Amino acid sequence: MHHDCTPPIVHRDISSNNVLIDEEYKSHISDFGTAKLLKLDSSSWSALASTYGYVAPELAYTMKVTEKCDVYSFGVLALEVIKGKHPGDFITSLSTSAIKNIELKNVLDQRLTPPSPEIEKVVMCSVKMVIACLHVNPQSRPTMHIVSQLLSTQKIS
Repeated sequence: MHHDCTPPIVHRDISSNNVLIDEEYKSHISDFGTAKLLKLDSSSWSALASTYGYVAPELAYTMKVTEKCDVYSFGVLALEVIKGKHPGDFITSLSTSAIKNIELKNVLDQRLTPPSPEIEKVVMCSVKMVIACLHVNPQSRPTMHIVSQLLSTQKIS
């Protein structure tokens, strides 16, 4: 949406309600009713049209739409999948120093059995990438292209 379309599309409402899983467990984004086409040579401003708890801080405060708004929402959604529930206040407690010392037991769904060391390593890499998506500064967030590449290169032997 952000990199393979011209003009790029920003969904503006990436949330657990708008992701569908098919019979092969492949995810698909749905409900493009709030999506916005980005004009590459101009600013994109918009009314707030996102699901509470998934909206990027800068979109809530400035109404400026960029692809980094979707990156933030993806980070919230991915953390929700890892935790087994919406991360809520956990997001606001994140800081640069806390990220370095984060433990899997504090972010992994407590209903799951503890993973093997090999799987824990892959999950922790994913958690760190997801937390990068939640950076307060949009310019410090990775692009979805980078996120996709990082996730596709993580392998469990």
